[in-house]
Amino acid sequence: MNDYEERKQARIDRYREKAEKARQQSSQLSHESVSMLEHIPPGQPILVGHHSERGHRKLLERSDRKMEQSIAASEKADYYEHKARAAESNTAISSDDPAALEKLQAKLARLQEKQTFMKTVNAYYRKHQTCRGCEGVSPELAAELDNSMADAYSWVTAPYPSYALSNNNQEIHRIQERIKQLERNQDVGFQGWEFAGGKVVANAEMNRLQIFFDEIPPAETRKELKSRGFHWARSEGAWQRQLTRDAIYAASRIPAICPTDGTDPRKLQPTAKSKNTPER
Repeated sequence: MNDYEERKQARIDRYREKAEKARQQSSQLSHESVSMLEHIPPGQPILVGHHSERGHRKLLERSDRKMEQSIAASEKADYYEHKARAAESNTAISSDDPAALEKLQAKLARLQEKQTFMKTVNAYYRKHQTCRGCEGVSPELAAELDNSMADAYSWVTAPYPSYALSNNNQEIHRIQERIKQLERNQDVGFQGWEFAGGKVVANAEMNRLQIFFDEIPPAETRKELKSRGFHWARSEGAWQRQLTRDAIYAASRIPAICPTDGTDPRKLQPTAKSKNTPER
């Protein structure tokens, strides 16, 4: 499990812990609400004018407040449980993930395969007026597609509509652009540096700017690292964030990790290439 996955799992665990805590609180409040009324016989009305009236009303009010708090805590538990499930099922590929490039390339291959499949099926249907016998189409899918065409409007000439092909093609181009951007970042050749008490490493393979300290840094430095977007990665033994020019700039603003020779870390980095600059 890499640092990105560790932080994702830690976030899920925090949500579940908060959900469980709120669930327990809800149960406790509900129990207290019911317990308050245990000594009152079921169906006992408020005796208006009796010396017990005032106490009876106040007891009911306190019990109601407890029950309202119990319901609020239960809703809070549901909220955090929903957050945990959403984080767990989130399959979006973040550029912050060290495996982002590999995942994006796999997703691109699936999208391109889907595009080819839809075009092939459409061409086969236009020629044969059925999807049965089309390579790669199961009998079940063929029957489903044929049935959809039987119920379609007269101007529909193929199982997969043009908007499906268009939308998928747009997603292909979007993923291709993300891949190019990540590859550009990896090809930049960012440079690390040494500072008094440690070193900064531009880890292109993991797509991370990593800060290694010889000893645990002071609380003030740790606070500044967090404020600059760096996170502690136990698995790496380093403070790190995604490797970008913004990360280099953020690191350059932290006095505790300035290069020993006083050079601005930004001046150690290669000049950014224009997107239009031809490669040699």
